[in-house]
Amino acid sequence: MTAEPALLEVQDLAVHFPIRAGVFRRQVGAVRAVDGVSFALGRGETLGLVGESGCGKSTTGLALLGLVPPTAGQVRLDGRSIGDLAGGGVKALRRRVQIVFQDPFSSLNPRQRVRDIIRAPLDIHGIGTPTERRLKVEELMAAVGLRADQAAKYPHEFSGGQRQRIGIARALALDPDIIVCDEPVSALDVSVQAQILNLLVRLQKEFSLSFLFISHDLSVVDHISDRVAVMYLGEIVELAPRALIFENPRHPYTELLLRSAPPAHPRDRTRHSVPADASEVPSAASKPPGCPFHTRCPIARDHCRVEKPALLVRDDGRLLACHER
Repeated sequence: MTAEPALLEVQDLAVHFPIRAGVFRRQVGAVRAVDGVSFALGRGETLGLVGESGCGKSTTGLALLGLVPPTAGQVRLDGRSIGDLAGGGVKALRRRVQIVFQDPFSSLNPRQRVRDIIRAPLDIHGIGTPTERRLKVEELMAAVGLRADQAAKYPHEFSGGQRQRIGIARALALDPDIIVCDEPVSALDVSVQAQILNLLVRLQKEFSLSFLFISHDLSVVDHISDRVAVMYLGEIVELAPRALIFENPRHPYTELLLRSAPPAHPRDRTRHSVPADASEVPSAASKPPGCPFHTRCPIARDHCRVEKPALLVRDDGRLLACHER
């Protein structure tokens, strides 16, 4: 029996932003926000993407939607390269890959009523008659826990959690296969976070969705993800099923992330053996040679400073980029 092919495949994705200086604005360097990222996303799967702020998580998600141009690499949807799409092909891609943004207020047009916000994707793609679109908006509002009589209101009349529900309804309007969730609960109260996470889990089953779930909150990722990819300075350093990441991390950076997360119970002081390094994260514009984490790694050796480790499959099936593990 052959394994089902991945819905989304990302290979050696890179996004570099030029640094320009001087009167003629010549390029003098580049910020390597994403620097050779590879992963696959299966149908109905949730892949968590975690790492410190500035590691390239959100840029990766934006590149998958074509909202920032990739510098290099391949992104394939159902085996077809997104880079090969042109004209109507890009519009068709938008129907299959949607996004839920971090800020549930700034991502909504304050001058539009909720019904117009949710209906906008249907209008742009010319889907259905005006009556069918109105009914679709009502169905989507009900699906995310909003009442139909709230459709005439503006975003400022809703709470943060309700506004995020509006954003989720808009992302669902085109019946996508994949939704990129870019820190979708980080701006919400803890109690509201749980409601939105449970809503996403229910909608995933109801609409057969795949999620790329971007977050810096490890407890949230632990709750919702099937697999977890750990990013550092634009690169994936470890990728494994959720249980392996949280119960038996192998990369020193993954251990550091878990160590820095607050415990679920105040008496739980159990932490992994790697001590936290308070040194600053190197700049993505001047990444260190060798392993990018060696400047903060407590187990780094001389060869770590000159030779970059490859992301390889280990005995337990995880992908790991570390010389010492």
